[in-house]
Amino acid sequence: MNIGLILTFIGISGVLLNLNNILISVISIEIMFYGINFYLVTVSLIVDDIAGQMLSLFILTIAAAESAIALALIMSYFKIYKDILLDN
Repeated sequence: MNIGLILTFIGISGVLLNLNNILISVISIEIMFYGINFYLVTVSLIVDDIAGQMLSLFILTIAAAESAIALALIMSYFKIYKDILLDN
């Protein structure tokens, strides 16, 4: 049950510590989503309830949509500024 929490805290620290590369921030948000999903499925199996697994599938759908939108925004940002660093 600790693996989900460890992944979530790695994702949170990746977002907070990396302020100038947008791609690593998106990857850290994805790691955070996967950690939450792992924790939800584990707790759902322990409690013997399917609601956590259904919520996990919903979060996976949101994470996939978020990553597609984020990559589209990164591509448009790269076309304008020719760089994906947020130093400007």
